[in-house]
Amino acid sequence: MRIQQFFMVLVCMWCLFPVSEAPAAPAVRKDRSKLPITIKSNDMTADNKGKTAVFSGKVVAKQGDITIFSDKLVVSYADKSKEVEKVEALGNVRIIQQNRTGFADKAVYDSRNGHIVLTGTPRVVQGTDSISGKVITYYVDDDKSDVSSGGDPKARVEAVINPPARKNDAGSR
Repeated sequence: MRIQQFFMVLVCMWCLFPVSEAPAAPAVRKDRSKLPITIKSNDMTADNKGKTAVFSGKVVAKQGDITIFSDKLVVSYADKSKEVEKVEALGNVRIIQQNRTGFADKAVYDSRNGHIVLTGTPRVVQGTDSISGKVITYYVDDDKSDVSSGGDPKARVEAVINPPARKNDAGSR
């Protein structure tokens, strides 16, 4: 899997909330694999022996309508295939797509296990709706997500879902 596909996979994470307020329809995924990726940072270090590329300092990665902000982005490659094995966004992670924003201290995409894990006070917000927990995991191949307390008996999952405003209610206030 190439780095371009990583960004496409991050889009799938946003299935936590529908993009529009229209009735649910079959999900249509945009193929971003052919779109250019722009990564800007203060520094970049590539280690061919260690099979990593590290972007650090005000990292901004953009592909199509997805933008990822973080303090550091680490791309790890597989030994033989040279495909992207794991991508970690670290520190002040913010992922924006349209009107949806995800926040975390760390986001890790593991291509072998087909999932993205957000940790460190992860939260996804769309409009006035939000979901948070200790760990947010998105399973790419199964198109599903879990939000958990991470086994912490004191931690709780919280979802705030506001009903859509009714047209008739607009004049009654």
